Amino acid sequence: MVFQGEVLSIGALLERAQTAPGAVPRTRVGVRHTAAGNATLAAALLSAGDDLEVGWRFGILQTLDDYTSTLRRGGVQLAAEVFATEPAPTGSVQLDAAFAALADHLAERDGWTPPAWALDPARRAEGWFPAVPAIFRDEAKQDSPRAFRQRGIFITGRSLNRA
Repeated sequence: MVFQGEVLSIGALLERAQTAPGAVPRTRVGVRHTAAGNATLAAALLSAGDDLEVGWRFGILQTLDDYTSTLRRGGVQLAAEVFATEPAPTGSVQLDAAFAALADHLAERDGWTPPAWALDPARRAEGWFPAVPAIFRDEAKQDSPRAFRQRGIFITGRSLNRA
């Protein structure tokens, strides 16, 4: 790509983007998407006959993406608001536990207090391996972050990696 008369590699473009000061919005943009909203959508998908893997992708991973976007745009306090409202039950014990695990995990990672609903001991699954092929289950048992493992959800170290 040509940038002000110079040709930059992809790596140079990425480095420049990461070190450039962020644009300052004219108005504060609040939280656009929440765990509660994504749980409602996941519940609708399950009701329509989709399986738990679809619920994982469009509920949990979408919430992770929404949190990450909000974190980049507005910082930790704003990002924590993604989890401020308790998600209604999805119809899946596993997904309900996963929403709590994600909130707890991100709070621990980023230094904010998880909401009370995320610490509810009823939000627990029994040995769920979302999107983890059988060949990687031992790895998932070993690598799963505390917040997920504690709730009976086992994921690999790559399960929460996003592009």
